[in-house]
Amino acid sequence: MVQKAITLRIVACALALLLVAPAAAGPLEDGVAAFGRGDYTAALGFVRPMADRGDASAQALLALMYVLGRGVNQDYAAALAWYRKAADSGDAVAQNNVGFMHASGRGTPANPAEAVKWYRLAAEQGLVGAQSNLGVMYLKGSGVAQDDAEAVKWIQRAATQGDAYAQYNLGLMYAQGRGVVVKDEHLAIGWLTKSADGGYAPAALLLRQMSGGKSMQ
Repeated sequence: MVQKAITLRIVACALALLLVAPAAAGPLEDGVAAFGRGDYTAALGFVRPMADRGDASAQALLALMYVLGRGVNQDYAAALAWYRKAADSGDAVAQNNVGFMHASGRGTPANPAEAVKWYRLAAEQGLVGAQSNLGVMYLKGSGVAQDDAEAVKWIQRAATQGDAYAQYNLGLMYAQGRGVVVKDEHLAIGWLTKSADGGYAPAALLLRQMSGGKSMQ
């Protein structure tokens, strides 16, 4: 018997920052590059002044540094404060991560309803990680009325956009018969295979367990 839980995730913002940054080189690009090569002291030197001036992307990256304890002491409350500033400016990644921190009780008392609010804002902007997280909240009935069909709607939206984590969750839902028209292990295997091909290791592990004759029930 292989029982797998469908869970939430935080969305790292370093790659997202590369997508929104202007083409010309500048402090933000230098900060992202320093972060990417592991020079967190240099990254902090580039990013903190911009964050203090109100740059949403810099605030989001600084928050991630506080979450991970890179270049600064790990401090979830400080991370939440920076994520919230970027989220209030409309940054979808930061909105998702504010939601995650409220859902998980990191840096603030757990507040599932507040988490759902922020996940929804990010999901409606098209952020696939937030769509998956919002779906999980519906699946669990956490901060919102439990609704399997609504859960599948959001998770499938992310999965069909190629998100490996959402594909894994959708595979589990087909295997468990949650929110789908009919329980279908073939579709479950199909989504888990997509997830594994996308590099999500738990999907590959579950597929190996299934090939050994273990059920996902």
